[in-house]
Amino acid sequence: MVLLEIICGRRNTYVSPCSCGTNHDVYYPILVSQTILDGDVRSLLDHRLCGDVNLEEAEIACKLACWCIQDEESNRPTMGEVVQILEGVREINIPPMPRLLHAITRSSHSACS
Repeated sequence: MVLLEIICGRRNTYVSPCSCGTNHDVYYPILVSQTILDGDVRSLLDHRLCGDVNLEEAEIACKLACWCIQDEESNRPTMGEVVQILEGVREINIPPMPRLLHAITRSSHSACS
């Protein structure tokens, strides 16, 4: 969570306008997961960085952060694997959305309906 907050310059909640005309809090990792899947990492970055970011490294860090919040502990990388990924020794794939985040997403969509 701290890694996401550092990269994005935001807390782990995010106020999002709802299609029903009201605002609601979105658990930030949900937005990050969806944005990574859409391939738009640039929109996640802290604007105070003024675009001075290696997008490939930022994408790796965001993917890594999403792997670290997986529901099942066995799906999370070890600290050794985290170091290898950050050093570029090990590849990282797009993580699945954790079941908890998926459930939160469904409930926030139904609250908007």
